[in-house]
Amino acid sequence: MPFVDGGYALRELPVTAQVPALLLTALVCGPRPALLAAVAYLSLGLLVLPVFHTGGGMAYLLDPGFGFLAGFIPAAWLSGRLASQPGMGELLRLMGAALFGLGVIQLCGLAYLLLGGLVGRWGGGLGDLLLAYSLGPLLPQLMLCCAVAVLAVPLRRLLLVSS
Repeated sequence: MPFVDGGYALRELPVTAQVPALLLTALVCGPRPALLAAVAYLSLGLLVLPVFHTGGGMAYLLDPGFGFLAGFIPAAWLSGRLASQPGMGELLRLMGAALFGLGVIQLCGLAYLLLGGLVGRWGGGLGDLLLAYSLGPLLPQLMLCCAVAVLAVPLRRLLLVSS
């Protein structure tokens, strides 16, 4: 923590609860409910409610961060599918499924950023966008994936999810 005027200053993490909530849903509920949750979340954000980090609406399709949101759909299904395989009730395996989902989100977001950069859609430099949208939030997201796996283990037992 950085010092400010002899005391500690809190720093805002460049992440939200969107990714951990999606991955927890996938690890606990499986691929179909997680996929439906991701589609519902994107639909609500694009059509009705400002639920995304900086708002919502159809204009969000042209935001550099939309590729990461679009990656929620394959990440939800793939992480849920991995977590529903036999023998996936262990912490490290669930953490691997969560990290795989985060990787899918990152790949979709990076592809969207690069595609937008190639067609000249983004006004700023591509390096700045990569830092702001991908590399900056990556370490906190990795830590949150670990927390998601830790939460998923007792929730799966509580909800009697077969391992």
